[in-house]
Amino acid sequence: MNGSLALENVTKRFGSFTAVDNISLELKEGEFVALLGASGCGKSTTLRLFAGLETVTEGDVKLQGRDVTKASASERNIALMFQSYALYPHLTVAQNIAMPLKLRRLSAVQRLPGAHLLSAGVKSQEEDIQQAVKKMSEMLRLDQLLDRKPGQLSGGQQQRVALARALVRDPSAFLLDEPLSNLDTQLRAETREEIRAIHQRTGYPFLLVTHDQSDALSMADRIAVMMAGKIVQVGTPAEIFNTPATQEVATFIGHHRMNILPAGVAQQLHESTSGLSLGIRPEELTIVQEGGLPATVDTVTFHGEETILKLRGPNDLVLRSVLRGRSDLPNEGEQVLLGANRNALHGFDSDGKRAEIAK
Repeated sequence: MNGSLALENVTKRFGSFTAVDNISLELKEGEFVALLGASGCGKSTTLRLFAGLETVTEGDVKLQGRDVTKASASERNIALMFQSYALYPHLTVAQNIAMPLKLRRLSAVQRLPGAHLLSAGVKSQEEDIQQAVKKMSEMLRLDQLLDRKPGQLSGGQQQRVALARALVRDPSAFLLDEPLSNLDTQLRAETREEIRAIHQRTGYPFLLVTHDQSDALSMADRIAVMMAGKIVQVGTPAEIFNTPATQEVATFIGHHRMNILPAGVAQQLHESTSGLSLGIRPEELTIVQEGGLPATVDTVTFHGEETILKLRGPNDLVLRSVLRGRSDLPNEGEQVLLGANRNALHGFDSDGKRAEIAK
């Protein structure tokens, strides 16, 4: 049965450079975790440490409670999927899916054409492999495509074949490294739903490594946010979005970058901030008729469903407001007042850590 996979106080150094700095992260049985961070933060190295493709400098790797720190990648039986699907172009879909099982169960001689005719054992193994391929292809809706070659498939179909090939060997966990990066916007959204559904059907622990917060927020049960080799916050998508632990996380998460008002300006918007900086998402910063923060509209950019205002507040502070479904938009150069519901404000202390706003 699939069990938990965990890094415990793991550090990875390459010479004098620390790529992963004393992190702990667990994939629980049946859980979908996203490791989210910008390029170069150490997230792909973390995936490789889970998989056994890199050795840890310090710390432990546990699989189902067993120490596998020194175990090889093959001993851990962890399935991997990268940006490139790496399908064999000369093999059919069925042959591509079957390949991991053939490599594991049959010797080079037993994999030769016709070997099953000479050995009852090989024939039995071949039949078992065909059954596993049939089951996996039905689960991933590939059963009508088994005789096709990868070149005859769409990008989404190729991705499902790569998923089937990774999952067919009953892995202890499934790790995905930026698997959606090569897809266009529409296919990306469809594939998110597909991967999420596959996870729910199979129940394997999934780890998605991504720089795209939309992938993480829409697919994961929990998100681990990684910055400069450290995991800075772990929580549900709602927790990460609604209660970011630091100012850095707050400005990283969200389709539109959060506005940060330094303490002096923040008090003009909310008198109880008492030395705190205030974070306000652009969707929550609205134009009010009185009592708001004075600002000048620099640009008005129409995007159909929403209009983005770029504004200059006190001390030339750059602010953004996102307005939805409004016909009475301000003009560029117009003076306005900005306000926000108190419940939409995020307080941060001088160290950038989340702090409660006084009532």
